[in-house]
Amino acid sequence: MKTAPTPLLIPLPDMAATERLAAALARLSRSGDTIALSGDLGAGKTALARAFIRQRLGRPDEEVPSPTFTLVQTYGEVEDEIWHADLYRLARPDEAIELGLEDAFGHAIVLIEWPDRIAGLLPRDRLEVAIGFDAGQVRQATLTPYASWIDRMPLLSTR
Repeated sequence: MKTAPTPLLIPLPDMAATERLAAALARLSRSGDTIALSGDLGAGKTALARAFIRQRLGRPDEEVPSPTFTLVQTYGEVEDEIWHADLYRLARPDEAIELGLEDAFGHAIVLIEWPDRIAGLLPRDRLEVAIGFDAGQVRQATLTPYASWIDRMPLLSTR
């Protein structure tokens, strides 16, 4: 019998904590990974993605615009490509196919904001990161690993 993945809660009281989490995820990620970022508007999805991309590229000053209007931004080289997608404006899941997301799954690192827009198309092997607030109104990330991410979660260090 399979058990449900165990979520990990990480407090994000400030931008430095968000950047530490992004750096830790960037170190653990590899080509073919999908990281699904969910949360309300302004929760910090883009900030986490921006810090992840800068860390992964090793370029802390890299300009990383929000893909709100372009829907997808790509970074890096083919062997270590990163796709950053913001699906907020999608009306139907099949619009993600037109963006080429299915082609990116499996070879690029794909960061997806508003993954609920394509829930049925998400790869089984993924990390879900939900950003929200706890009862004390402290921002936190809830990480839910699937498939290969389950084995990597014990390696996550945000120190």
